[in-house]
Amino acid sequence: MALDFSGQNLRGRNFKGRQDLAGANFSYADIRGANFTNANLKGTNFSYAKAGLQRRWAIFLVLLSWLFSGLSGFIWELNGNVVSQIFDSSIYNQIAGWITLILLIAFFFVMILKGVGSGLVLFFVVAFTGAITTAIALVGAFAKNFAGDFAVVSSKIFAAGIAVAIVLAFAIAAAIAVAAAIAVAAAIAVAGGIAVATAIAVLVAQTLTFSVVFTVAGTLLSIYIGWRAMKGDEKHSLIRNIAVTFAATGGTSFRGADLTNADFTQATLKSTDFRNTILTRTHWHKAKMLDRVRPGSTYLQTSQVRQLLITRQGQDKNFDRQILRGINLKAANLAETSFIGAGLSEANLQDADLSRAKLKQTQLDGTDLTGATLTGAYIEDWGITNTTKLHGVRCEYVFMRLPTKEDPDPLRKPDNKQ
Repeated sequence: MALDFSGQNLRGRNFKGRQDLAGANFSYADIRGANFTNANLKGTNFSYAKAGLQRRWAIFLVLLSWLFSGLSGFIWELNGNVVSQIFDSSIYNQIAGWITLILLIAFFFVMILKGVGSGLVLFFVVAFTGAITTAIALVGAFAKNFAGDFAVVSSKIFAAGIAVAIVLAFAIAAAIAVAAAIAVAAAIAVAGGIAVATAIAVLVAQTLTFSVVFTVAGTLLSIYIGWRAMKGDEKHSLIRNIAVTFAATGGTSFRGADLTNADFTQATLKSTDFRNTILTRTHWHKAKMLDRVRPGSTYLQTSQVRQLLITRQGQDKNFDRQILRGINLKAANLAETSFIGAGLSEANLQDADLSRAKLKQTQLDGTDLTGATLTGAYIEDWGITNTTKLHGVRCEYVFMRLPTKEDPDPLRKPDNKQ
């Protein structure tokens, strides 16, 4: 007889490796911080369950985000301090200040327009250049007996290269603050407040205009990057991955578990680990915060796929060549959707609307199409086998080739359009 945990408080419970949980009922249960690593969860009901972080982990992450925010505010003040040297009486300090200013402005634009990956490339280029410049400056300094001044300017030029890393560190810190906010809704505002408060405290002591400018600018940049990352902007995917990974630490873990035919309908899944999990025909309809899970290499790593699983509305979307093996799209609206070269083996497409869908070279080994609508579908070289279920399929006609401008109805079957 299947176990019944429905509505129970299971926070922090350890179900690791349990083999007797197949078909168990966890509906409406509080499974925050629970460990289901390597468990057998075939056919298990997690509908309306609440996964994520326990309160003590959420508090720890918020405190850690405050620490990063305070540190980042202080580092930005230091950057402003270096730039303010452009008004110094020493020509060497002025050069260092201008170089730092140019590099920071360039980094701002690269981070906003091209994302964190391009920012990293810029950092390594600048750091390498800074190291060479430092070496040359030091050699020249000793050769001309001006070691003092040249050592100062060379160290500041090298600091200009490191400044890029500092900016990146702050951006990551902001994303970590956002990740903590995944667990506690107000953490972004609180962490941002701490960053501003720290910056103000430093500014009162230093009273430097450039410190004010760069602290505010750096804070705004980091907030923007963190916001765009959590919105799914691919340019800032590195930041988002770090944030989600950080937030999933101490959360509910399904790592390595078998969730075949499991049901997560309307479950809350923030800060949950699904790495190396078997997700064959798993139900995700109306699941909440599915974008805040740690997906590993499963089909949950793609935002478009997550949205499709939640809403089951995929009309006129493009999933060409995506690996969607075992996905559950029962009764989904997939009219005019393109699955060219996609892997849909072992998927559940019962009662799905696939009218006019492009199924060219789509792999459908073991796929359940019972009751699906295939009227007008393009089935050129589709990969059906003797394990593909086509019982009760509704289909008035299909096309054996993809349409072109010259031939919008290629190889229609039956040939008679009446």
